[in-house]
Amino acid sequence: MQKPMKVCILGGGTAGWMTASALSNKYKGLGVEITLIESDQIGTVGVGEATLPHIRFFNETLGIDERTFMKETEATFKLGIEFCDWGALGDRYIHPFGDYGVPLHGMDFHQLWLRLKNHGTVTRLDDYSYPIIAAEQGRFQIPSGDVNTIGSNFGYAYQFDSSLYAKFLRRYGEQNGVIRIEGKVVVTALNPSTGGVESVTLENGKQIQADLYIDCSGFRGVLIEQALETGYDDWSEWLPCNRAVAAPCEARGQLLPFTRATARQAGWQWRIPLQHRTGNGYVYWNEFISDDEATHQLMSTLEGPALADPKQLFFKTGRRKKFWNKNVVSIGLSGGFLEPLESTSIHLIQEGITTLVELFPSEGIHPLDIEEYNERMGLNFERVRDFLLLHYIATQRDDSDMWRYFRNMTLPDSLQEKLDAWMRRGYVLQYEIGVFLPPSWVAVMLGQNLVPTAYDPRADAIAQEALQGQLDQIKSQTLQAVHATPEQSEFLQRYGAASQTRPLMAS
Repeated sequence: MQKPMKVCILGGGTAGWMTASALSNKYKGLGVEITLIESDQIGTVGVGEATLPHIRFFNETLGIDERTFMKETEATFKLGIEFCDWGALGDRYIHPFGDYGVPLHGMDFHQLWLRLKNHGTVTRLDDYSYPIIAAEQGRFQIPSGDVNTIGSNFGYAYQFDSSLYAKFLRRYGEQNGVIRIEGKVVVTALNPSTGGVESVTLENGKQIQADLYIDCSGFRGVLIEQALETGYDDWSEWLPCNRAVAAPCEARGQLLPFTRATARQAGWQWRIPLQHRTGNGYVYWNEFISDDEATHQLMSTLEGPALADPKQLFFKTGRRKKFWNKNVVSIGLSGGFLEPLESTSIHLIQEGITTLVELFPSEGIHPLDIEEYNERMGLNFERVRDFLLLHYIATQRDDSDMWRYFRNMTLPDSLQEKLDAWMRRGYVLQYEIGVFLPPSWVAVMLGQNLVPTAYDPRADAIAQEALQGQLDQIKSQTLQAVHATPEQSEFLQRYGAASQTRPLMAS
């Protein structure tokens, strides 16, 4: 009989329990023993509450019922992210989880819109997006099955309490055979011949040995950095915000199906509506605002009474030089940090897990698998970095030192290439690896006033009157579909996803 493969996950929280749940689901009954070490004395960051649509497929793979998950985590639906004051003061737009319009004439819809915009005969691009109009009106429903109809060509994500999600997944993982050990690692022993981790020892003297270690210990990087000294690529040159303060408050008003990111003079502020409360935070660059002033700005702009004292976070944007080093894989904050402007934190955890499953070393750790893992995760992080940076540099603001810094920045070549292709002809370069598809780039670039100087010349082959009629019809059908959509609070109740213990709305 083949010797069981032992996997040790260090750290709980969202990253640890997502990893444990996924591996226990995938390798149940296949000779893989999974142990997770966490300490109740060590807190988790626990403010990442907004997600991307990919989280749905993670839950579905685990066989998790959506209604049950939403009740347990006090979740709401999410159709996109609203950005306020990013391009210029007073601007607002929504980055939706879906394309604009419908396919026409074999061209991207925005190319046809750009052609009519040149003649001043169309309204904003947002008016041709069902998820944007639905989000603005606080409405939601599950996409219909007919992918060719308005009201079906969009995705959705969740806004949830991440600490409740970790507890939910802990129950799932333990039912699937994951062994949880309470304790803090105080000694990490390295193998003298391989240089990898041989064992970890807890405060109580218990020693744990494994074939593969997964570091989910957060910013501390207990194994990947403290033990293996892997190194860190600092991206503060491009994403210099380095602190955040977060606080929940009572929910007020309509339950909106989107996250909001409002630009401030020294950073930006988030608002994430859950069923039982609203999550808030201020991400900032401490060179231009003090911790006390940032806390004051956050607390003075809450929509309702605070439910907890503000929590201070310190970070440095960037990534590990290697996500997988020897027999240690870093997932979550131990692998790197990118500010949560586009809700990518949990998605990058998911990418790390998915890639590990594809390259899982059941026959022993191989250097080519390590190389492939590091290359894929490196590209995932770099392309998220570029997308986040786009928000800061696509701006007309010069009302503070921070915004002037971004207006004079030399960009990474990868982002400059993307911008050049867009500004010349409205084209979005596409990648095989990277979470954000062309409609997302279109949303931010047009939302922040980066209008191309030209468009696809094939659009000129269509008679203007005919094209105008087609776009007018799409706009009308979009409004009709939204008007037939219930408000999110009503849908949650009907769907059976509403919390039974707390009200959806507070007056």
